[in-house]
Amino acid sequence: MNIDADDFTLLGLRRAFSLDRSELDAAWKALQAQVHPDRFAAEGGAAQRLAMQWAVRVNEAHQRLKDPLKRAAYMCELGGAPVQAHSNTAMPGDFLMQQMQWREALEEAEAVAEVEALADEVSSQRKTRLARVTQLLDGESNPAAAAQEVRALMFIDRLLEEIDARLEQYEDAR
Repeated sequence: MNIDADDFTLLGLRRAFSLDRSELDAAWKALQAQVHPDRFAAEGGAAQRLAMQWAVRVNEAHQRLKDPLKRAAYMCELGGAPVQAHSNTAMPGDFLMQQMQWREALEEAEAVAEVEALADEVSSQRKTRLARVTQLLDGESNPAAAAQEVRALMFIDRLLEEIDARLEQYEDAR
């Protein structure tokens, strides 16, 4: 094992956006069992510290790969097209207009049914964009285009969090 290997190699998985979650979890558990610091208790402090580094690295890889958005951003980075969400917020005009319409709809919604309908619409768009990311990364090997979709998905996820918060307000008011 190489601690500097990419997450897929570390966990013994093929590099692909579409991952079988049970395969990912099984690989993580198997590797975690091998490197868990408790297995090295009899070998002294240095061996336990090294095992702890490995355990942390394995957990980080698992956390990154189990989240579709983090996995996509990671694959874009591995493909030479980092998402750069903090410094590159450029988005196509039609997407920005859609964002403004969704935010306006959320702001103007007066009933829970309106917010739920918006949640359904935005969630549907999220699924469509995740499918596009799958095609771009696994089918076309186009990390630059996928990075653009990942940035859009980050906007969508923030909006979905706001929608969820609004729905929670309705539930709290009951």
